[in-house]
Amino acid sequence: MSAFSRADILLPKLDHLEDWAVVACDQYTSQPEYWARVDARTAGKPSTRHLILPEAELNAPGVQEKVAAIHAAMDDYLANGLFEAFAQSYLYVERSLNSGAVRRGVVGCVDLEQYDYLPGSQSQIRATEGTVLERIPPRKQVRQGAALELPHVLLLCDDEADQILSPLAAKKDQFRKLYDFDLMEQGGRIRGYLLPEDEAAALDKRLERYCAASPERYQDLRGTPFSYAVGDGNHSLATAKACYEALKAEHPGEDLSQHPARWALCELENLHDPALEFEPIHRVVTGADPQALLSALEAQCGAETGFPITVITLAGERKLFLDKAKGELAVGVLQSFLDAYLADHPGSIDYIHGEDVTRRLAQAPDAVGFLLSAMEKRQLFRGVVADGVLPRKTFSMGSANEKRFYLEGRRIL
Repeated sequence: MSAFSRADILLPKLDHLEDWAVVACDQYTSQPEYWARVDARTAGKPSTRHLILPEAELNAPGVQEKVAAIHAAMDDYLANGLFEAFAQSYLYVERSLNSGAVRRGVVGCVDLEQYDYLPGSQSQIRATEGTVLERIPPRKQVRQGAALELPHVLLLCDDEADQILSPLAAKKDQFRKLYDFDLMEQGGRIRGYLLPEDEAAALDKRLERYCAASPERYQDLRGTPFSYAVGDGNHSLATAKACYEALKAEHPGEDLSQHPARWALCELENLHDPALEFEPIHRVVTGADPQALLSALEAQCGAETGFPITVITLAGERKLFLDKAKGELAVGVLQSFLDAYLADHPGSIDYIHGEDVTRRLAQAPDAVGFLLSAMEKRQLFRGVVADGVLPRKTFSMGSANEKRFYLEGRRIL
């Protein structure tokens, strides 16, 4: 069975979708004003906002009540016939970004039997960053007992010749257009097209050829080749996997090979799409003694030359070089230090998209901000094949407002 394949896709039968689609739940975690604007805009309207729990609210009071309300909203939307179903289908998607670039993808589903987020994975679908296991249980609260899933996972293929998606882009005007609208909060524009059967069958064959050729692409590397990398939404896909494994454990001996929980909806994109840009994910530590933290960092990881990073405190900004002997990437050296330091000292870390936000959050007297450079896209698959998963939050595919918005859905019960 293919690792990425067609899906039973649901779309709302609404004349306008501008208030339906909202950005991924793991964005704007330190900007509650963003979610306040979204709440005001979507109040009393059908919206995916009522079907998700933003990470900014995971530690807020009343989480259990919010989860119950999410499940109730899903049941209500289904009972009232809000959705149109597209059985065993692919959607071709184009996302126009504010820069003018157009990112292309295909919505389908991944087989969770062929995905593993644990270190040392040999699966066809792999995580690209270390999975923080503590982040899975809160997400399981939302997914377990939910009738629907909504995807913000972006799956990547290493298709340098652009053989998988380019034929769809060339023929899109022949397909049935299902949506075309502006996304809220400067999210750009989104268009989605239903692939007819002949094009879906042709895509199936291209995907088969791509997977069969995966071992050839990495013959010069140690490690086991793979076909698809989770570029965004790793913890959400890991939650889907955890829920599926829990379901199997609860039903020993039962045949769950066709259970809808075995699959997870996502969008497949090409790593080499020019519109797909890797942005660095910066760090801000709060609740710490900035001088003590930075003194320890320089003592343990500093060097006269090495990986350059920018350190920001209330006192200003300065460059700092991290010792290249301590890792292959600046983010790995910094993250390893911060994990060890914060295990023994006060402080908490947040992962920030955008230099301006990082600078603003670092202006508190107990805060330190770290600006990092982006990694090269070509390092991704080769790095995972050779060395396993990258340090967590190594890169971001675009800025926060360019993340995938919740739009399509799928039944999982």
